[in-house]
Amino acid sequence: MIQKRKLSIALSTVLASLAMAGLAQAQTSSGSGTTSGTTSTTATGSGPTTSSSSGMSSSAMFGGDGSMFAAGSGYLGFNLGQSTYRLNNGLGGFGSQQRKNSYNIYGGGYFSENVGVQLGYTDFDRISRAGGTTYANGFTVSLVGRLPVAPSFNLLGRLGTTYSRTDVSSNPASGIAAGKASGWGASYGVGAEYMFSPNWSGVVQYDEYRMKFAGTGREKINVASLGVRYKF
Repeated sequence: MIQKRKLSIALSTVLASLAMAGLAQAQTSSGSGTTSGTTSTTATGSGPTTSSSSGMSSSAMFGGDGSMFAAGSGYLGFNLGQSTYRLNNGLGGFGSQQRKNSYNIYGGGYFSENVGVQLGYTDFDRISRAGGTTYANGFTVSLVGRLPVAPSFNLLGRLGTTYSRTDVSSNPASGIAAGKASGWGASYGVGAEYMFSPNWSGVVQYDEYRMKFAGTGREKINVASLGVRYKF
């Protein structure tokens, strides 16, 4: 009888500690709102009694597994970064640029807790090359995945295809073909996401695109970027 009573008291203490820890985590994650809880332990002749009640928890705010995105959720994002054109500059010693600013607008949704689909548009900006200029942009369709590694931190991955549109002007002495081209090519990327509120997160990403250019096959453009996402 004494051993059962000691076990009951110990179990009540553990439950009370877990409840208080859960309340503290919910208050820290929400940053606003009200979370209330009451835990009491009373020793009587028949043993201890424990009662607990609480408001919104972190898992309720970020999804069943503590993450921002749950099945059926959607998001919009905007990234700014630097594009790097991996292109031949041709002959004649003409000056060239490889890096320029870029931006990416995208949106998507998750059809499970870890896998979804995303549509986006990327503008890679215009560079000086081969005595002329080279410009590229593209529309992308991708399967996306995420791997939660902490309640507010995810690793991201993307695999898809981009419909590219490119425009090249050049000096004939450079040997670089001029003209416009378009077509589908592979695109993929990796990144990370930190959620600083129930609806907003910051992202860092690295992406590669295979783009079609006049007179060549598909050439590569890399983009490293930072951005924000809004979940709805």
